[in-house]
This record gives sequence, structure tokens and C-alpha cells, in this order.
Amino acid sequence: MIPTEDASARKREIEEKLKQEQETLSFIRENLEKSDQLTKSMVSILSSFESRLMQLENSIIPVHKQTENLQRLQENVDKTLSCMDHVISYYHVAKDTDKIIREGPTGRLDEYLACIAKIQKAVEYFQDNNPDSPELNTVKARFEKGKELLEAEFRNLLNRYSKPVPPILILDAIGVDEELEVQDDGVMEHLPQAVLQDIICIAGWLVDYGHNQDFMTIYFQIRSNQLDRSIKGLKDHFRKNSASSGILYSPAVQTKRKDTPTKKAPKRPVYIPGTIRKAQNLLKQYSQHGLDGKKGGSNLTPLEGKDDVLDIEIDSYIHCISAFVKLAQSEYTLLTEIIPEHHQKKTFDSLIQEALDNLMLEGENIVSAARRAIMRHDYSAVLTIFPILKHLKMTKPEFDATLQNDPDKEYNMPKDGTVHELTSNAILFLQQLLDFHETAGAMLASQVLGDTYNIPLDPRETSSTSSSTSEFNKRLLSTYICKVLGNLQLNLLSKSKVYEDSALSAIFLHNNYNYILKSLEKSDLIQLVTVTQKKAESSYKELIEQQIQTYQRSWVKVTEHLTDRNMPVFQPGTKLKDKERQVIKDKFKGFNDGLEELCKVQKGWAIPDKEQRDFIRQAQKRVVSDAYRAFLQRCANISFTKNPEKYHKYRPEEVEEMIEKLFDTSA
Repeated sequence: MIPTEDASARKREIEEKLKQEQETLSFIRENLEKSDQLTKSMVSILSSFESRLMQLENSIIPVHKQTENLQRLQENVDKTLSCMDHVISYYHVAKDTDKIIREGPTGRLDEYLACIAKIQKAVEYFQDNNPDSPELNTVKARFEKGKELLEAEFRNLLNRYSKPVPPILILDAIGVDEELEVQDDGVMEHLPQAVLQDIICIAGWLVDYGHNQDFMTIYFQIRSNQLDRSIKGLKDHFRKNSASSGILYSPAVQTKRKDTPTKKAPKRPVYIPGTIRKAQNLLKQYSQHGLDGKKGGSNLTPLEGKDDVLDIEIDSYIHCISAFVKLAQSEYTLLTEIIPEHHQKKTFDSLIQEALDNLMLEGENIVSAARRAIMRHDYSAVLTIFPILKHLKMTKPEFDATLQNDPDKEYNMPKDGTVHELTSNAILFLQQLLDFHETAGAMLASQVLGDTYNIPLDPRETSSTSSSTSEFNKRLLSTYICKVLGNLQLNLLSKSKVYEDSALSAIFLHNNYNYILKSLEKSDLIQLVTVTQKKAESSYKELIEQQIQTYQRSWVKVTEHLTDRNMPVFQPGTKLKDKERQVIKDKFKGFNDGLEELCKVQKGWAIPDKEQRDFIRQAQKRVVSDAYRAFLQRCANISFTKNPEKYHKYRPEEVEEMIEKLFDTSA
């Protein structure tokens, strides 16, 4: 049996442990409760943070998008302001350029041309965007004023710096004596280089931007005057300074040092003064003694008391001929730098005309004086003509090279491209020849026998039978007619190159070829031609078709604006970009401008043959109208402008009516 004390102690020990365990359990329970509270608080905080993050995201995304829109709007505003500044600048052009335009281009040509370029851009802007604005009239007036002052500057520079060529320089250039050693031909500098560059610049601007050709008239008038003064100065030099020998030396040559490198001047025809006197003295001796040594009764008398004057005048005229050639060559070289190529020949012809007329008049006066002397039985006067004729003969190649001029280049060509007078005359001649074909054939046969045509004779064709002879003569006449037609065709081809517009050149050739073909077909000429050229008719038809095709190519610059090239690709209802809208606007504008320009020009051309005229019109109407209708159909649902009537100016029917008026000067 366990003692009582031990049991009580054991019980107390157990109760104390139980108490400790209970306390530990309570501590754990309290800590668990606190942990639960902390967990709940943390979950609550995280939930709140998540909610706030979602709210922040929902707030930031719209702000970000709005910021992007604001940035885009800012860029558009900047672009708009820039465009506005650019547009506003056009409204200020007249004011900004007023002072420079009023003061003129003298001494500051580059600045002045830059100023005119601004005005020109303003004119183009208002014409395209606001054609009814008063500003357009203002800048147009300013542009015209600037153009007038440029033309005036062109005139002033030419007047101020154009001087007659000194006689000594002319004599140096023509090389007065083939035995005289001179340096290289002196360069005739008509204008200082800086002035020449300004004149070239002004001329180029007047042609390219001013569309002005009046300056060419100014040019040839001023330069023609200087050319005439140069030749007159040479004449005065002869009268005042001619030596007793009649050989005139240039001071520049006389003072040349012996050690200067030299070369001989090119050989030129040289008139030896005093020749007339010697010949007259010889004639005088013959008149006194007769050809048999006895005194005769000849009426030949020398020009006593006038010999020196006559020598100087003849010598002067001969040298003036050479001087004219040299000066004309020099003027042409200068002219090619200033005048556009297509106008050079006409301007040059006008420039030299007065000096050439004076030269011819002086020559006619010399001939007239000789004729009057001969009428007085003073036959020795004819000797004055010989040295001039010799000189003209020897200088003719150079003279012709300088004055080469096909009169058709500027004057005789029909401006409307109709049939040339040469063609109608040639056909008329051949038709008249046809009336005497037997006689003409016989004449040609006689020439063939003389090897004129170098055609081998067939014994069978030259037999005594009349039929063989007739057939042979017919073949000869056919060959002759074909040669005439061939030369006519080559001549027409050469003449057609005069036209600056290739389409007008094609119309000219078409009209002439068609006239030749129709004339051959209407008469028996075609039967003669086909004797030696079986395919003559088809050849002319082919030539005519080629010219029609060449003409039709002139319309490509109109119809090319109606093609799909550069056309924007879009979906129905899609808004076009500015660049895409501008492409369509440019296509409409290019077509309208090209159509108006061609119709304005070509209605003044002529196609006399009604059948051909109608055929060409119908073919052109079909090509242009079909392309235009297709283009309008492609653009039907495109919104490319707020003013469609500005660009869609013509209905297809109106385009056809405009083409129908081509080749009609009454339209």
C-alpha cells in the first residue's frame, strides 16, 4: 500500500503539470487567434491593393490613349500652322517684292530672278486654289511688270555694251594679204563675258518662264545696227587711211615684233590696187597705135583723174565682202548662245539683212556705173567688175556656208500643214506631161541613147516595130516620173523637219502624200508609175498610215493621265489620304490642260481631204473618249475633293465635240 504522503505529492505534481499544459494550450490558442486576425488583415490589404491596381490601370490606359491623340493633334496643328504660314506668305509676296521689282534687275540679276520666282509661285498658287481672288490680279500684274523690266534690262545691256568692231580687228580677221604673216585670227569679243552671261540668263528666263519672244526682235535690231556700223567703219577707214599702193595694213600687224611666233594667214582672194590703171593705160596705148602698131580710132579712154578714188572704192568693197562674211560668222556664234535653237535661223536672217542689202546695193551701184560708162563707149570701165567677180567667186563657198538658208525654213512652209505648193506644181507638171506622153517618151529615149540615164537597151525594144518602140518609151517615161516622185518625197521629208511640233510635221507629210496618191489615182499617172513600181499605191498608203500613227502619238500626253499608273488602291467607303487625293486631282488637271492645249493648237491645222479628216477625227474621238469614260467610272465613288466640278470640267460628250472641231479654223 502506497503511503498517503506520496500519493498527495504525486497528485500535486500531476495537477501542476496539467496546469502548465493548460497554460501552454491557452497561449497557443491565443497565438492562433492572433495569426488568424493577421491573416485576415493581410488578405484584406491585398484585396484592397488589387482593387486599387485595377482602378489605376483603368485610369492610366485612357490617359495614355488620350495623350497619344493629343500628340497627334499637336503634330497636325504644327503642320497646319506651317501650311498656313506657307499660304499666308503668298499673300505677302506682292508687298515683300515691291521694292525689288520697282528698282529693277540692274546690278543684282540673281536676286531679281529669285524674287520673280516667288511671284510666279504665288501666281500658280492663286490660279489653282483661289482663281477669283484679287491677290491673283495683284501678283499677275507684279509678274508682268517684272517681265517688262527684264526685257528692258536685256535691251539696256545690249545697247550699252554693243559696239562696232574696230576696222583694225576686222582687217586682222580677214587677213588682207596672203603674203603677210599675222598671228591667229583675233577673237571678236562683241560683249564682255559677265554681261554676256547676264544676257544669256535673261534670254533663257524670258523663253522658259516669260513666254516672251519680243526680245529676239530687240536683239537682231541692235546687233544688226552694230554689224552695219562695223562695215561702214571699215569703209571710212579705207577712205581716210588708204596708202598710195592701195594695200591697207592693220596697225596691230604693222607693230608686230619680229620674234613673235607667227603663221601665214589663210589664202584669200587679193585684189591688187592699181590693176585698173595699168589695164587702162594699156588700152590707151592700143587706142593710140591700134592693134597693128598704127594709130587707130578706138574710143577707149582711161578714167583719168579718178584712178585713185576708183582703186580705193573697189578695194574697199572687196574687203567689205570678206568683212561681212567674218562679221556674220562671228554674229552667228554669239547668237547661238543667246537665242533658242528653233529661232536662231530666223533671227540671224533678220540680223544680217540690212548689212547684206547695203552690200548688194553698193555692188549694184558699181555695176550700174560700169553700164553707164559702157553706154558712153567707155569700155575700160568693165575692168572694175572683174576683181569683184573674182573675189566673189573665190569667197562663194565661205559666203554660202555662212548664209546657207533654205527659204522654206521660215517663210514658204504652210503654217497649217496643208499641201505644199511644190507638191501641187510637181503633180500639175506630171499631169501636163501625160498629155504629151508619146513625145516625152521619145525625147527620153533619145537621151537614153546618149547615156543620160545609163539604162541598157534591149534590142527587142529598140527594133523598128512601133509597138516595141512605144513600150520602151513608156517604160522610160515611167522611170522618169518615178524619179520625180522620189525626189519630191525626199524634198517633202526635208521640209517637214522645219516644224517644231512633230504632230504638225506628220499632218504636213500626210496631206502631201495623200494628195499625191489621190492625184495619181484620178489620172492615168498611176498606170504609168506601176510600169516600173508595181507597189507604188500600197507604198503611199503605208506612208500615209505611218503619219497618222505619228500624229496620234501627240495625244499620249493627254491620255496618259487617264491610265491606272500611280492610281491609289482603295476600298469603297475608305477615306483617301491627302497624297492619294492629290494624285487624282493631278490626273484630272493634266487631262483637262492637255486636252484644251491640243484642241486650241490643232483646230488651226488643216486636212483638206474630208474623208481623211473625218477618219482621223473619229479614230481620235474613239481613243480619247473610251479612255476618259473608263477613268470617270473608276473615280465615280471616290471622294477626292470638295469641289468636283473644278476637276471634272468636261463630260465625255463635250470632249468628243472638242475633238470634232479639230482641223477647223472656223471653230
